[in-house]
Amino acid sequence: MKRTYNYLLAICCLVAFTSISYAQQKGKSPANILIIIADDMSPTAGAYGDHTISTPGIDSLAKDGVLFKNSYCTASSCSPSRASILTGRFPHQLAEGGNLWGFLPVSYPNYTKILAEKGYRIGLEGKGWGPGNFKAAGYENNPAGPTGKTFEQFMSEQKDGEPFCFWIGSLDPHRTYDPELKNGVKFNENALKVPSWLPDNEVVRNDLKDYYAEVKRFDETIQKAIALLKEKGLYDQTLIIVTSDNGMPFPRAKANNYEVSTKIPLVIRWGKQFTNGKATDALVSLVDLAPTILQAAEATIPKQMTGKSLLPLLTTGKTEERFNVVFTERERHARVREHNIGYPVRAVRTRDFLYINNIMADRWPAGDPESTQRNGAYGDIDPGPTKKFIVDHQNDPALKNIVFWSLAKRPAIELYDLKKDPHQLKNLAGDLKYAKIENDLKAKLDNWRKQTADPLVNNKNDIFDTYPYYGEKEKL
Repeated sequence: MKRTYNYLLAICCLVAFTSISYAQQKGKSPANILIIIADDMSPTAGAYGDHTISTPGIDSLAKDGVLFKNSYCTASSCSPSRASILTGRFPHQLAEGGNLWGFLPVSYPNYTKILAEKGYRIGLEGKGWGPGNFKAAGYENNPAGPTGKTFEQFMSEQKDGEPFCFWIGSLDPHRTYDPELKNGVKFNENALKVPSWLPDNEVVRNDLKDYYAEVKRFDETIQKAIALLKEKGLYDQTLIIVTSDNGMPFPRAKANNYEVSTKIPLVIRWGKQFTNGKATDALVSLVDLAPTILQAAEATIPKQMTGKSLLPLLTTGKTEERFNVVFTERERHARVREHNIGYPVRAVRTRDFLYINNIMADRWPAGDPESTQRNGAYGDIDPGPTKKFIVDHQNDPALKNIVFWSLAKRPAIELYDLKKDPHQLKNLAGDLKYAKIENDLKAKLDNWRKQTADPLVNNKNDIFDTYPYYGEKEKL
């Protein structure tokens, strides 16, 4: 009995010490918070082994902080992904917040509001939560913070000892692209790789260069922000998070659930709190950012938040079972199907496999082939030269596979062996050799959906189709 008591006492002391240690390590002042978020960027930076262009901003921060090699957004769509960052909840847990061009209900706890109530100065430059109508939800300002000042202006008014929380929302590398921008960028032509699901031609290569030119500009944004923090003497007192809302805006990438769709860069630094220069292969989700920020700020993490703080991983390096699996999804993206319906998907990614459930597989995943909407045919693919080439040549037998991968309807279940098929081009669903794996992954996904109260578990109708859409009105 005495041995049991001593064991429990030791555990309690350890928990108490851990909770106190964050405060002791960073000193008297709460951590400042700076998020620098790209718009539609995959892990296409030197720190991730892509040397098409030089990216000294994110690379130097990775050497000075922690690089996440396997980080994922919750949905490859701007608004729901950013909503998850702010609320620590998955899109299907956010009602209207699960769609693009909807609104984020004010009823869900938001880390910026919590920090404002705690005395933090809150600011936003560029793109915050959205696109959507935040006022329809009851917000006076963008959920990511009040706009109107650049980070430099915001910091010029910073008082000693006053904590701040700022969001720099770059518009890079979101389309449309300025074709002249790449002329000022030095490219490593040997490092430029055309993804295997896209045509390898000059049209696509130039389109990729336009993308990388904006990645370069985003990297310069990081450099400027870091330089300003150092100038103000606040570099080590600030929890810095660099990431993206979703993957690159190319066919079969953005607005899907493949690796290139949901895998995004993530680098976190906070003075000497973490083992600097460390890279972790833990599978993490952006749903964990809000709890991480709140714990660093010594604020209470609301029970409504599904995500869990990454600080224990960052400070100790020890992984848990939860870092071996990550879940992604999507609901309605753009207005691209008749009656403005979406394309609901739920997916689970483990170390070795990706399992995707296309819930309404009778619908067109990239949007209707014939559409009068702004994006035209297959409108969930952002307009650009690569998309235009594939659509214009969709009847070319030489492009049969490429057209299938980007435009065709998909089966209800997709299963990919990530080690053998890193680009997810061969669907193994239904293959008897993988039957046990398929069943196990289905069970994992079903269990997660039940635990997180997915409204589509027992509902044959997609409730997200009924939510308001504040984008461009349907053309006549």
